[in-house]
Amino acid sequence: MNRQQDAKGVILTGYFSNSEVLPPASGVNNAEEIESSSLSRRTGRYSVQSQPTNASGKPPYHRCNSQDSLDELLMDEYWTEVENITLSGEGKVDVEPQEEVQLKVPDEGEQEKAWLTEAGLATLFDESASDPEDMMGLLFTLTRTQAAAVEKRFETIRKRNKQHHIPDVRDIFKLPGTLESKEDEAKSTERSENRKRNITTDGQVVGQGNGAGPSEQSVSEPETDINLELSFSDQALGYKEGSKASSQALTDTDDKLPNFKLSRDKTGLTKMGDLSPQDMKKVHRLVLIEMTALFDTAGIDLKAHKAVKLKVKESGLFGVPLATLLEQDQRRQSGTKVPIILQRLIFHIEEEGLDTEWLLRIPGSATRVKAVHVELEGKFYEGLFSWESLKQHDAASLLKLFIRELPHPLLTVEYLSTFMAVLKLPTKKQQLQALNLVVLLLPESSRDVLKSLMEFLQRVIDHKEQNKMTLNNIAVVMAPNIFMFKGFRNKISMQQELSMATETANIVRLLIRYQNLLWTIPKFIMNQVRKQNTENQKKISKDRAMRRLLKKIAYDREKPEKQEKPPSEVDSSSQGFIRVQAPQFSKVSMAVQLTEELQASDVLSHFLSQKSSVSVKREDLCLYEIGGNIKERCLDEDTYMKDLLELNPSAKWVIKWVIQR
Repeated sequence: MNRQQDAKGVILTGYFSNSEVLPPASGVNNAEEIESSSLSRRTGRYSVQSQPTNASGKPPYHRCNSQDSLDELLMDEYWTEVENITLSGEGKVDVEPQEEVQLKVPDEGEQEKAWLTEAGLATLFDESASDPEDMMGLLFTLTRTQAAAVEKRFETIRKRNKQHHIPDVRDIFKLPGTLESKEDEAKSTERSENRKRNITTDGQVVGQGNGAGPSEQSVSEPETDINLELSFSDQALGYKEGSKASSQALTDTDDKLPNFKLSRDKTGLTKMGDLSPQDMKKVHRLVLIEMTALFDTAGIDLKAHKAVKLKVKESGLFGVPLATLLEQDQRRQSGTKVPIILQRLIFHIEEEGLDTEWLLRIPGSATRVKAVHVELEGKFYEGLFSWESLKQHDAASLLKLFIRELPHPLLTVEYLSTFMAVLKLPTKKQQLQALNLVVLLLPESSRDVLKSLMEFLQRVIDHKEQNKMTLNNIAVVMAPNIFMFKGFRNKISMQQELSMATETANIVRLLIRYQNLLWTIPKFIMNQVRKQNTENQKKISKDRAMRRLLKKIAYDREKPEKQEKPPSEVDSSSQGFIRVQAPQFSKVSMAVQLTEELQASDVLSHFLSQKSSVSVKREDLCLYEIGGNIKERCLDEDTYMKDLLELNPSAKWVIKWVIQR
């Protein structure tokens, strides 16, 4: 690989190998068509995409304003955006030398080791890698499909390592039909029978009592309901093995988007950012295992990609890694989760009004955008940039430029192929479930920026009657900016880019349409986290008991301590109220009557009514569940306190001031 370095740094880009990540090329069979396609790529039009006309002379597909389909003519806007991106990059005098990242696909065994390490299970192949007790707590919570995903990766490593071992002579000459081979066959048959018994004759999945959800779930569940209590991969297994509908998998990515809804949970929904870093680490591991199990169930092989680390810009606004940008922003404004420049661009566009026609679709003046780009780099942090002179379409172009200039794609090199694979799943429900999981796997910086961007795009769509930007318009315009990052188009064929166009637009549609669901942590994952915490606490309690015993034996002076019930448990069982603390507001303790209908919102209202001197907005307050089987969790205001108390009787309740950025 040739490297071009510069004192100012090198922009980090990436691409995927044609054969393993991208859709297969098709539709071009001779040199004449290839030449025609090459010309079309320049203009954003592809002759191979054209369809025969019908008897009336009209194309078979007609453009419509429906939010539920992407027709061929609508995709013209995609290629127009690609052309605009290409033109905006021509003639740049400030482009720094860049080095394209080669994406490495690990060899067989290496990929499985990397997966097990990320899942917190490195001890399975390396005893010195991590705490085995923590690993056992994780394994204890897995569902059968999750366990199968772990076993599949472990078996690959075991077989690969076995090839390098000197074989035992008895293994070499062991013949079929011997006692040992019969025993192995019997064990294999028994495992197969046990797996079959877990599926009832009517296609219902029977759980294994692991605390991750209800004991059974029917595959005939309405399509509009999203069940967060049962493992997604278990639901998919029931669909695959017990439903005739599995042979009728959806193949049209342009079909109507269902109105999916989450069933309300009395213990409250958990959103990203509601949990402590310790619990989020457990969530990441469990989500990785669950996502892999879901794709395994559908027979989809995911290839993990890693980008070679290269030198990148260490300062500035555009072309800077998100982590670096956030670090420099947090020195100016603590708690910043979304880069200040992106916040300011979004604020400016909304301040000027979202009614501007074709906002985000019509590009700004290339000359002005380049000039503003340079000016922002030099004046933004000093507060000297004149926002009043920035036009709407120019600001929108700068926003898109910021996204596609990121050294790493917003959806990350590691998971970009997984986003693309989501549409391979057979039903819209499974696609949405997989998308939920892969969003949760993104690094916190990428996840927060993606969320902020999707919320902004939805606000643009809310003004579609004035700006003419529907969900589909936004999706096809934003898709190339999110997926076609630096260096990507140079590494793919015209046919692959053609195949990817509709797919990437559909992924963006799903991200915008279902964003209220995608940033929710499924309840079955939360139950697994609670169970893992409980197992870890048991180990800690045993260790403490052993230390007390040894101390008593050594000094013969300490008596066994009485185990006191936690305050919340005493309150709920004997006195009918809970005690809420608010240390940030000098509130030592506040008693709240516990009833069947008491919700977290009622607790906050009660606090504000008693603390009239507190100058804080209601939306900036959160009631936290702390301790017991969770480290720390910001509660959904619709949480029923009595139900949550039964789930976590040892928890404490604390009101905190939460700063949203």
